[in-house]
Amino acid sequence: MKIANETKIGILAVVAITGLILGFNFLKGSSLFEHTKKIYAVFSNVEGVELSNQVQVNGLTIGTVSAINESDKDLTKGIVVTIVLKKDVHIPKNSTGTINSGLISASTIVVTRGDATQYLNDGDTLATTQKPNLLSQVQSSINPVIIQLNGTLQSLDSLVQVVGTLFNPKLKNNLSTIVANLATSSASLQTLLNAESGELGKALKNVDQFTGNLVKNNDHVSRTLENLDKTSANLAAAKIPETLESLQSTVAELKGVVAKVNSNNGSLGLLLNDKKLYQNLEGTSRSLNILLDDVRIHPKRYVNISVFGRKDKSGPLMAPVDSASKPANK
Repeated sequence: MKIANETKIGILAVVAITGLILGFNFLKGSSLFEHTKKIYAVFSNVEGVELSNQVQVNGLTIGTVSAINESDKDLTKGIVVTIVLKKDVHIPKNSTGTINSGLISASTIVVTRGDATQYLNDGDTLATTQKPNLLSQVQSSINPVIIQLNGTLQSLDSLVQVVGTLFNPKLKNNLSTIVANLATSSASLQTLLNAESGELGKALKNVDQFTGNLVKNNDHVSRTLENLDKTSANLAAAKIPETLESLQSTVAELKGVVAKVNSNNGSLGLLLNDKKLYQNLEGTSRSLNILLDDVRIHPKRYVNISVFGRKDKSGPLMAPVDSASKPANK
């Protein structure tokens, strides 16, 4: 039986298409003759992830990315990545997947195993965590360096401008004057620091002598401080508040006594403040003096012990007699 050329061409085309499909799936990492398990992972950003990218656990490739689809038109729920598992490994349900981006190599999805006793099955969703890719990390590290480099370049530019102004003749003269003034100032400072003639040197020498004297008299200073400490301790132990309280009480009582003396209440107050009592006392004293003088001058009037004497008929005294004067009547 002779086969027509058209049939041969059709059979060859079918074989070629079949081989193309099988080869394409093989390059993607999928096989039509093996039963595979699919799991899903949802990321908010899948930058760098492409079809056939590897999925690894502890560095071991366990599958590939077979599809990347949007969860909704607004991408509010993230992007769904379909993972085809080539190896029959147990992935705990609390495992997490992250996208590991490289500068040269392709991005991979790295699965970090959890510690759950239940495992992901066909059609389950893997939990994910988002981390910055390598380019973002490098850029975030380079940006501060670039900012510092810009600041350094600006400072260098300012320095170059300042150095350029040094060639100005007026500035050269000013610099010469400044250097001369610095030389004069250093000479003056050296003169001041001279221990023999300099004021500052003498002052430092006196300070040195003073500190030396303090060191020599350290024992005396220590004893003085000890005595001062003992005195302060004695003062602290003394009942100063009680003494002051007692003194205040005594002063208050003294004030009360003085107030009573100044008032007309009481004998002492009346004696000090009553003028009539003073006048009566003065009159009584005068009368007593007159009586004593009369008794002294005319004793016979009061006591008569003479047998032959006669009675003194002279009048009584009306005023006190001075002891230096003689009596008027005998």
